[in-house]
Amino acid sequence: MSEEESATAGFEPDRTHSAATGTDATVPEDYPPEHAVQIPYAPGRRVRRGPVRISHNLREIVGDALRGIREPTQAISVTGSDDAVTQRHARAVIDLCLRTGEAMLATGASAADVVATVLRLSRAYGLTSTHVDVTFTSITISVHRGLDEDPISVMRVVKALTTDYARMQGVLRLVDDITSSEEPMDVDEARTELSAILAQKRPYARWVVTVGKAVLAAGVVTMYDVGPILVAVAALAVVLVDIVTRQLSKLGVSGFFGQIVASSIITWVAVLFYWLRSTGIEIPGSNRPTLIVISGIIMLLSGISFTGAARDAIDGYYVTATARTMEVVMLTLGLAIGISLTLGIAMSIGIPMRVGTTLGPDGGLAWGVLGAGLIGIGFGLTSYAEWRVVWLSGGVAAVVFAFHQAVAPLTNQPGVSSALAGVLAGVIGYLTYRWIKAPEGAISMAGVIGLIPGLWVYRALYAFIDSEYGVNAALPAMVVAFAVGIGLAAGSTIGGYAARRAFGLDRFARASIRRGTRAMR
Repeated sequence: MSEEESATAGFEPDRTHSAATGTDATVPEDYPPEHAVQIPYAPGRRVRRGPVRISHNLREIVGDALRGIREPTQAISVTGSDDAVTQRHARAVIDLCLRTGEAMLATGASAADVVATVLRLSRAYGLTSTHVDVTFTSITISVHRGLDEDPISVMRVVKALTTDYARMQGVLRLVDDITSSEEPMDVDEARTELSAILAQKRPYARWVVTVGKAVLAAGVVTMYDVGPILVAVAALAVVLVDIVTRQLSKLGVSGFFGQIVASSIITWVAVLFYWLRSTGIEIPGSNRPTLIVISGIIMLLSGISFTGAARDAIDGYYVTATARTMEVVMLTLGLAIGISLTLGIAMSIGIPMRVGTTLGPDGGLAWGVLGAGLIGIGFGLTSYAEWRVVWLSGGVAAVVFAFHQAVAPLTNQPGVSSALAGVLAGVIGYLTYRWIKAPEGAISMAGVIGLIPGLWVYRALYAFIDSEYGVNAALPAMVVAFAVGIGLAAGSTIGGYAARRAFGLDRFARASIRRGTRAMR
């Protein structure tokens, strides 16, 4: 064997392996030898010989690394089919779901809760392709019935928005009875049950609600070291405000102007005490009339669902959240205008008024817990909650306030301790919902209502009209009030979300959250 033949022994230079096709290919005779890689031949192993295109192999490696290997992260237009559902049954179920969603939205439920409840209810009756769209004043339900049947879409406008936790609790119990049984009750029977719940009398008379507002205001004043006279005056002032605002509502006056009138009345009561002191008439136990205004602010703000607005925003229902937030802003603005006008008039006529950096010594933890409990009870009464929920609201408010007082010394940042207390209120709210089907928002709101920054709101308004540089003087108090309010709202929302994830969140609730968060993608 020649030297050249010996150097090429064991090689087959006329064959090469194609990396692109995975097959052997013949190498042309005139192929440049410097472009070929000769690989030793081994029996039983497939031989790759010939050119290796490194850039092509790198493209394949990078492509394999970037190429998707799983299903899409979001299914687009992949819906179930309800071909077997008759048109009459579909319409009956949609009507029941619309009435249920309308009842929940009208009584104060969040958008995510409404969507989850409607999906759960429609699924129980065999509608698997239901789509729900909720805004602040309307709810739309659409059912896709396959290619051979026409889809059905129905919208209902929610005309009246109020806070009625007794009716909401009844609706939640009905939905739970329907969805928890293997054979749900007949659709017509369920609609009859729902109509009976919505038409039933409230758990107590209207005057009890007025007493509840008085109890709420008295609870605010009880937190501080004041006499019983000031407590009684604050309660009576709130009773007067409730009577006036109820008459304004019957006359068709909007809530914005009602807030102006209500806050003005409460502030004039405090101005009266300041005027009596300036004339030398000192009423025992009335050394801090500012507390009357503070109690009125908290009472008027208690009817505003700022926690619902925060939860809708976090869950991704931005249209509903924007509408709720605008309602909160307008009603709070009406309150601020009423207080500012009254304080301005009082100062212009020479009535000496002042507001310090603090309200003086409070009654300690014991009186604070008692006052918070009264606030919770009063809020439960004003929201038409069932009696069991009313007492539970007082207990939750007392526990949350004690927790807030415990964590407040750990931080000097405004809103942090309030946010932590809100988290606890949100957790307790969801656990009580799982326990007795009490509305989650009722318990969580009752827990944080005693921490509403009424003092900071009043201090900001007073500083705003006290001097020509009022804006600069009022800004710190406004920032603190805003931070505390956002902390309470966000904390209660996060607490409820964490509790649902930790203690159980059904797939319909998860679907409602996903549908909301998709709007921002």
